[in-house]
Amino acid sequence: MKGLNRGQCELCLREEVERTVHHLIPRQKGGAHLEKAMLCIPCHKQIHALYSNAELALRLSSIEQLQRDEAIRRFIKWIRKQPSQTIPKTRKSK
Repeated sequence: MKGLNRGQCELCLREEVERTVHHLIPRQKGGAHLEKAMLCIPCHKQIHALYSNAELALRLSSIEQLQRDEAIRRFIKWIRKQPSQTIPKTRKSK
């Protein structure tokens, strides 16, 4: 998978996890060359399962905004208790 490396997830703050590049403003919404964050695979998948690119661009375009969002806060609380190698199945939100 392109862009993987190990380190701390900027969203859930777990250590020694495989991380991917997350465009804080989705590329499809003009964020290709804007700020990015390094997120663990579960956090990255959960964000894209819960929110459309339009919603991410409009109201969840920073780590702080994501961390304040109730759905992501619940996920972060859960994922922090999981081993760093855990990659749960993710279902698309309706």
